Amino acid sequence: MPAAFLSTGVPRRSRRAGPVKLRDVQSVLELARSSGASDRHLRPLWMQWLRGERLQIGERGPTPPKKLAELLPQLQERLDALAKVRSEHPSSDGSTRLLVELPDGATVESVLLAREALCISTQVGCAVGCRFCKTGEGGLLRQLSTAEMLTQVALARARAKVRRIVLMGMGEPAHNLENVLEALTWLGGPGELAHKQLVFSTVGDPAVFERLLAHSVRPALALSLHTTDATLRAELLPRAPKIEPADLLRAACDYADAVTWPLQVQWTLLEGVNDSDVEVERLAELLRGRRAMLNLIPWNQVEGFDFRRPDPLRARDMVRALKAAGVFATIRRSGGQDVEGACGQLRARSLPAGRRTRAKSSETNLS
Repeated sequence: MPAAFLSTGVPRRSRRAGPVKLRDVQSVLELARSSGASDRHLRPLWMQWLRGERLQIGERGPTPPKKLAELLPQLQERLDALAKVRSEHPSSDGSTRLLVELPDGATVESVLLAREALCISTQVGCAVGCRFCKTGEGGLLRQLSTAEMLTQVALARARAKVRRIVLMGMGEPAHNLENVLEALTWLGGPGELAHKQLVFSTVGDPAVFERLLAHSVRPALALSLHTTDATLRAELLPRAPKIEPADLLRAACDYADAVTWPLQVQWTLLEGVNDSDVEVERLAELLRGRRAMLNLIPWNQVEGFDFRRPDPLRARDMVRALKAAGVFATIRRSGGQDVEGACGQLRARSLPAGRRTRAKSSETNLS
């Protein structure tokens, strides 16, 4: 058991993360400890919560203090108050998008995917400002606490089986790193998930890769690359670290070699922007022989954006050329087309017009 679980049954809160208690699980921990329960008694409760189950005292294991059983209704009530599903949006492709409302009224999106996977958000909004992303259009409003990330898992698991979690929803996980690392510790502990079943998706920063390597739970890595051209990448991802794509890709592949989970290279495919033969040639040169796979993701149409979804034949031609060059490549289906489910669209539609305008003009804040 990780050292962080020795006294409480859950990781200690990071002093640098600093989310307010209303959005955190700290009050639940304090209430549980007040019963005199030890880690052996509390850990099964956190496992139940992260499975999406209601809290109950099991028949197996050590007998807990009587007071813990008496406090269960209060513990459950406080966990339930961390977030709720405001609306569900099933798609014909088998995915279901959940609009999750937080205690302060803010909303984020989670997505139940095929093959028992779940995509969760790490921030309300995002500071990177990707030109093709609805979430990035409004900027960053605030960070999610560890508990708010974990509650997305609990809410989703109450609806479907989840064996794989990708931090690929709203937000840039590297910009909320302390809370994300704490969430990974939970998910790799009471969440009962193997390291390779957790995916950290990022625009990339070698310093963050080093932090992940040093962490007790080392997830698989997904790198949002989108182009091999540094100038174009700076235009598409204006607030991503200014690192040459080739250097960034090498650092990410080195991380994949260290953890032995293949790197997933994410490539949102934009017609006439990053679907050229030159891009294919550069990708072949950079990825050939590396522990990596390329996911071509045809852009999910968003109203008001000038980009276009490419012809399916062009995507298939790119995959064939890459495979012929010795690169593992695939076309990843963009989920939720029929429910306008691109990242951030559900949340944007849920905001009153005035709040949409304020969010769009808000200043970026990484604190």
